[in-house]
Amino acid sequence: MPEILEMFMMIGFGISWPISIIKSIRSRTVRGKSLLFLCFIFIGYICGIASKLAASNITYVLFFYILNFVMVGTDLILFFINKSRDNKLAEKEAAVYECES
Repeated sequence: MPEILEMFMMIGFGISWPISIIKSIRSRTVRGKSLLFLCFIFIGYICGIASKLAASNITYVLFFYILNFVMVGTDLILFFINKSRDNKLAEKEAAVYECES
């Protein structure tokens, strides 16, 4: 029973990540995102996976830890892609502002 509850917890957490990834792809910006938050969640999943492996508690729940880890990792990669895009846009806007002045 504890593994089933843990699995549902992981599914509950995991439902939000595809939504976040889609938002990152569509918005093409980091506005509304927190790098610190994503990093803490990413580290949390690493610790969860390590805990399962260290305790030799390798069950189907580990799959959900890994799946969530991959989704958060994907969102982190998108964060840096979008951050780069935001920086280039800001530079372009600054150049236009300078030309108008």
